[in-house]
Amino acid sequence: MSAEPATAPHRTPVRPTRTAPYGFWRRLLPFLAAVALAIRLPSFLHPFWSPDEGYLAVQARILANGGELYETVVDRKPPLLPWLYEAAFTFFGDGSAQAMKLLAIAAQFTTAALLAAVARRRWGDRSGVTAGVLFLLISVGFIPQDTQAVTFEVVILPCTAAAVLCADRGRWGAAGVAVAGAFLTKQTGGVVLIPVLWLLWQATGPGPSLRPALLRTGAGFAAPVAAAALLTDPAGFVFWTVTGSGAYAFSLTGSELHVLIRALVNSLILCLCCVGIVPPVRRALRTTRGPAGKPPTDLWVWFAASAGAVTVGFHFYGHYFLQLLPPIALLATATLRSLRHERLRRVLSVPAGACALFVIWAFFAPHAELTHAERVATAVRQHSDPTDRVLVWGMHPQTYRLADREPASRYLTAGLLTNFSGGRDGPQVGEEFGMPGAWRVFAEEMRARPPALIVDDSRGKPYAPERLPTLRRLLAAQYEPLPGTVEGTVLYVRSSGS
Repeated sequence: MSAEPATAPHRTPVRPTRTAPYGFWRRLLPFLAAVALAIRLPSFLHPFWSPDEGYLAVQARILANGGELYETVVDRKPPLLPWLYEAAFTFFGDGSAQAMKLLAIAAQFTTAALLAAVARRRWGDRSGVTAGVLFLLISVGFIPQDTQAVTFEVVILPCTAAAVLCADRGRWGAAGVAVAGAFLTKQTGGVVLIPVLWLLWQATGPGPSLRPALLRTGAGFAAPVAAAALLTDPAGFVFWTVTGSGAYAFSLTGSELHVLIRALVNSLILCLCCVGIVPPVRRALRTTRGPAGKPPTDLWVWFAASAGAVTVGFHFYGHYFLQLLPPIALLATATLRSLRHERLRRVLSVPAGACALFVIWAFFAPHAELTHAERVATAVRQHSDPTDRVLVWGMHPQTYRLADREPASRYLTAGLLTNFSGGRDGPQVGEEFGMPGAWRVFAEEMRARPPALIVDDSRGKPYAPERLPTLRRLLAAQYEPLPGTVEGTVLYVRSSGS
């Protein structure tokens, strides 16, 4: 079957044009800012249940009160986002959730602007507009708690886009710094180093300029990472961000079906959000002749590296997929740039409609888990004093903040002590699968400063106290349950003889 003629309407070449930079950005940036604000409006109207956001908020509160990262409070993540939360709490107060929501809007806007800069540099003004707008339209294409909360992936995205833009311009030191910013937000953000190195090789080849470029990239990456390690605790930084999470990052045993279903569902949701651009992109890739009409290889490298980052850990949460969106937006822009203006507007109207549906969903989405956490927090306040330390044994760290109580342990969820995450119900959950040495530290915390109240929020999950000898013995020896439950959650107070 012969290819369509080169003059077919959907493939008519559009000559790249560039206006004066000031005029282009003066028109585009306010529009991108307005779209970024519009798609995240639901986050200002009501909170969303997000364990990551809850964990960060409690963690930042401890840090703002003098705590130390990787010592007083711990997590498997690098320090950049906890520090940003801490800064917001320090300057705007503990109730500064609005500041972090504005930060998320700034991150979305910055990512869109950086992608627009990449596309404009390569293919002209119209492609710059397409890339920026398209990214924002598809960036809300998952369940609301994945796209409206202020989580790690949202802050990763501007760093990854900046890394690719700097590499595209040959600014290798700045590209290394941007890669470090992504890595220091979440470890998987560091995979953007792969397309950066690809661009470096394309720019220098094996010639004499390769070594200086590599050194500048490496120095740009190493300096911020080393500074972060020194500002915390170097040994703790390495343990909590690299060496101590093997079971969490690579274990799949016993959860294969659960993980497969989640991966399939979130992949389908992503395809639904991008449904309008898939047919024309597929058609352009099939019929366009010559490398000038196809996306550059570095964008496919970026997409593949990001897909690998989504796969690490075999969790496949919806917010993990956000890391795919910048390369998807540029790949689509590269293939859509040959369309006439009218055809391009029709194509983009489909993701715009899907975006509107996802935003409406966010306005009206139920909040069952958050409502449960609020009810548990109310019970915690009723049965404890403001100065009491409490232990919430579950996966709802925001309960501490909702109840305005100090955690009794540096481990804010049961996940760090049992390797439970994402509903895993196989043999890889239990005391022996927790972070190395965590139960010894936990037992010392319970002996040194026993919590006034223990909240068993496991509700039949694999990390329930009856399955954990250390916690089971603690409850039997020193605590007694209060009458009744809060939707299956049991509260324990210290017994009179303890």
